[in-house]
Amino acid sequence: MQQLVKYGFSLLLGLFVSLAYAQADPKVVDIPTRPGVTQRLLVQSPPSPKAAVILFAGGHGGLQIAADGSFGWGKGNFLIRSRHLFVDQGLLTVVIDAPSDRQSAPYLAGNRQGPEHAADVQAVIGWVRQQSGLPVWLVGTSRGTQSVAAVATRLSRADGPDGLVLTATILTDPKAPSVTAMALEKLSIPVLVAHHELDGCSHCAYSEMPNLMQKLDGLPRKQLLSFRDGFSRGDPCEAMAYHGFNGIEREVVGQIAGWMLGR
Repeated sequence: MQQLVKYGFSLLLGLFVSLAYAQADPKVVDIPTRPGVTQRLLVQSPPSPKAAVILFAGGHGGLQIAADGSFGWGKGNFLIRSRHLFVDQGLLTVVIDAPSDRQSAPYLAGNRQGPEHAADVQAVIGWVRQQSGLPVWLVGTSRGTQSVAAVATRLSRADGPDGLVLTATILTDPKAPSVTAMALEKLSIPVLVAHHELDGCSHCAYSEMPNLMQKLDGLPRKQLLSFRDGFSRGDPCEAMAYHGFNGIEREVVGQIAGWMLGR
């Protein structure tokens, strides 16, 4: 375990040293979370990051990040294919995989709202915050929004994120609590919601958005960003449909970063 910790920290040290000179290449880092469990991350940063984002893909969440930074699954996901856009916006960008004990089916399916997932993400938040000194935001898309919302409601203000971004939010779900059904009243952090008005996924109908925004009424800072442009191809719940902000990735990420950073 000590060797694993040293390995992860040495990689991160090299990453942040390189940031002083130029944008670092993506680095794969494994950090310990629960006993006997590690969490693999893909980390990339601009020279002088202003904040950090941890990106949560949708679907089953098992990205299967290889040692060379390639993806076994999910490379077309909205957040995964747009990760460099967050870097371009001045954000330290961390892509999170399923943990080491969930590297086979069903991966994170059925576990996004459980205590083990919250513990893993808590460890990642703490690691990023300790090493960078930056505020840490959780950014989820589709079923990734169930991860970030559930984690934020489970963790204390000190251990949890500094803010949330929900994109293509799961607004209804017969099999698990939707984001709207979660205890969002526990939150006291900024929450940004980005949604395509033409999202054709049955779990993400824009007509359900008022219910979510009403549950966020008590927050000191919240906003809904809605979009209508782009292209929709294939399954309406997949990444190349309106659900995945196909064709407007740069605009969406730019508006997200601008809101987060108060620009």
